[in-house]
Amino acid sequence: MKRFSFTRLASLMLAGVLLTGAASALNGCHGAQKKASFTVPESFDTSKDYEVVFWAKNDTNVTQAQIYKKAIADFEELYPNITVTMRLYTDYGKIYNDVITNISTDTTPNVCITYPDHIATYMTGDNVVVPLDDLFADPRYGLGGSELKYDGPAMDEMVPEFLKECRIGDTCYAIPYMRSTEALYINKTYVEKLGYEIPDIVTWDYIWEVSSKATEKDADGTYTLNGQQVMIPFIYKSTDNMMIQYLRQMDAGYSTSAGDILIFNDVTTDFLYRIAKSTGEGAFSTFKISSYPGNFFNAGQCIFAVDSTAGSTWIGSDAPLSDIAQSSIVEFETIVKPVPQVDTSNPQMISQGPSICIFNKDDPQEVLASWLFAQYMLTNGVQTAYAETEGYVPVTHKAQESAEYKEYLSRAGEDNTTYYQVKMDATNLLLGNVSNTFTTPVFNGSASLRDAAGSLIESVAKSINRKQTVDDEYIGKLYTDASALYHLDSINRSATSSDLGVLPAGAKALLIILGVAWTLIIAYFILKKISSYKKR
Repeated sequence: MKRFSFTRLASLMLAGVLLTGAASALNGCHGAQKKASFTVPESFDTSKDYEVVFWAKNDTNVTQAQIYKKAIADFEELYPNITVTMRLYTDYGKIYNDVITNISTDTTPNVCITYPDHIATYMTGDNVVVPLDDLFADPRYGLGGSELKYDGPAMDEMVPEFLKECRIGDTCYAIPYMRSTEALYINKTYVEKLGYEIPDIVTWDYIWEVSSKATEKDADGTYTLNGQQVMIPFIYKSTDNMMIQYLRQMDAGYSTSAGDILIFNDVTTDFLYRIAKSTGEGAFSTFKISSYPGNFFNAGQCIFAVDSTAGSTWIGSDAPLSDIAQSSIVEFETIVKPVPQVDTSNPQMISQGPSICIFNKDDPQEVLASWLFAQYMLTNGVQTAYAETEGYVPVTHKAQESAEYKEYLSRAGEDNTTYYQVKMDATNLLLGNVSNTFTTPVFNGSASLRDAAGSLIESVAKSINRKQTVDDEYIGKLYTDASALYHLDSINRSATSSDLGVLPAGAKALLIILGVAWTLIIAYFILKKISSYKKR
């Protein structure tokens, strides 16, 4: 009887240990978060009033702000029971920080302009962001739905590449609003003065060579090319994009969709050494170090400026939004090309631009009101008007193929405001390269990885300017510091690693508990054998 009870007790203990460990492992690997959900109401209740809080972003561009305001006024006229309250930001990062802060107090906006990287972090809360697939497909209120009071795009009228960017895993959590890419703005006058022709697609080697040539000085210390005291041949605005695109073009590691961090590799190291060399020559700098590239470019103090196509209205001798004094502007010819490439037969450029997400609320009707407004931002009038302000491209085929937008494109160069030639060239650059664009994997922590990618370039360039040595020891420490600063070590969860330290806490707990359980079982049977031996 005693033997039966003890054996059964040991079995029950083991079962309990295993169940506890399994539950712990599941929680550690997957977390307690439930997949976001939303059920579309049967109809929209027009008898009640709703307020939709909309957080938007513009680059202090008054025209953009007016387009938002007109869109809101036109929408409210169609839906008198919905009031849209807009809060304007000048920086996407500030929207991101405010949303994160407000999640904990359940005071998020209803709708906001954002990026998928940011949404992935918002989703760490419980049912914070509304999944949109069911809303897309709803025959009444979905894309092109029968009950809409406006002519919105149907699903097949969305640009699929842009819509795909809004998916996290197998679920869509945003709608694209505008799209841009990066462009290489070239001072053609200066390049030809140096004795070079400009190819259709510029390579990195070409950029480094011409930039190095442009650093030559006369005996009096002025630069031979422009006769000025200042010349930074190559300035890159977003160094995160610089690193990301180069790694993509080299088919080198950046990250996986599971969150594995691959950026610390030999290709990255070689690229950083190349940046160090050009910085040391005075041939390269960045926005964070030297200031906005368009300002140097317009003053004839830069030959190659890389910036978003949406920044095209700030760049060139006739730029309508130039930030420098008119007396400082130098006359030259500007041309727009794809960003520098590794393989000219297979160009790769990043797709970027704002998207719109909707936040879950207790009242499904309030969420539906938010969706109706968000979807209104995809109508032709809003899409075309906003795209005309800068070098953005509408995210729907419906708007791109409209007579109004085609007429707009046909008038390139008519003036230096609405039809500014550089802006139109930047727009056409993206329209002609949609199939060559890409995006990076989105996961909780992907925004931090993006920041880290840019910081590697910034750190190397700053160190060179400070006359510090950039060698293997420096690069190794740089990688370690970046990993710690941006918490990349806590993001990386490589399933192939044999290191117990990278396993989730619950998985570690399960392995430890299993070890203890089997130790107890073995000890029990050993004691049982000893007891049996003594009785003989």
